Amino acid sequence: MSPSGGVTRNTLRQQIADALRDEVLAGRLPPGREFTVKQIAEQYGVSATPVREALFDLSAQGLLASDQHRGFQVREFTVADYRAMAEARALVVEGLFRNPAERVAVRPEGLASIRRRAAEAVRAAKGGDLDVLIGYDLRFWRELGQFVLNPYIADFLTRLRVQAWVFAVHRLRRDGMDENVLWFGHEELVEAIARGDREQVHAAMHSYYAHALAWADRLEARETGGRAAPAPPDPMSSPDSVGSSDLMGSPDSMGSADLLGSPDSADSMGSAEPPLRPMPAASPESPASPESPGHCA
Repeated sequence: MSPSGGVTRNTLRQQIADALRDEVLAGRLPPGREFTVKQIAEQYGVSATPVREALFDLSAQGLLASDQHRGFQVREFTVADYRAMAEARALVVEGLFRNPAERVAVRPEGLASIRRRAAEAVRAAKGGDLDVLIGYDLRFWRELGQFVLNPYIADFLTRLRVQAWVFAVHRLRRDGMDENVLWFGHEELVEAIARGDREQVHAAMHSYYAHALAWADRLEARETGGRAAPAPPDPMSSPDSVGSSDLMGSPDSMGSADLLGSPDSADSMGSAEPPLRPMPAASPESPASPESPGHCA
């Protein structure tokens, strides 16, 4: 806030970026949707400058593609992109645990909030409430990511997680959600972390990664008429990967077991494009408004 109590340009820029990210994650801005700075500024009733800055922020996070002449477009991620996201996250997380005492640190006081996020994410997944699931799932992984001592790694994992949701959201709305698509292991993972249980953390991470790739296999078979590409090697079980006994140090030095969370989906807009929803007031507990990567997820 400015000294006079008004909204600063940077605050407005962040509010616009958060609101547009919510629109993308909810599927109201589907992949391929094009728009200009002028259109967004008019719909939100703000000047062009903070809108332009917000759109460039989202482009830097990999959610939008920009073109000098056509404006901006919601990025369309392919199944191959999704596989690459899963593999990248698995490899980075594995690397974190090669020497966990130097790279991750669990703060016991942070586990209560993570347990709540885990319970709400599982409840939303089982209840088929995709919008709520997205918010709690992102918060769950974001708060686990705060145990990672290197903020650049935590931010990288967050951005991949948000991109994975952008890939998944419209597919989940199209195909529906069930246990073959969504991963329900949030609570088991956080309890294994709290206990310092090396083997169970490794098992949960491996399950998470394998679940994502199995879903990618089914999507690829469907989208290519059954001609699925060979699955990549599993970085969580390669000969060079850390054994389960090496995944964690002591129970006091354990961190973000963030592999790839459950995918999600968005409804594609019809030919008559509805206006964007007004920017919501900031609400730290609103599950449908995940914070932006860089400070979010």
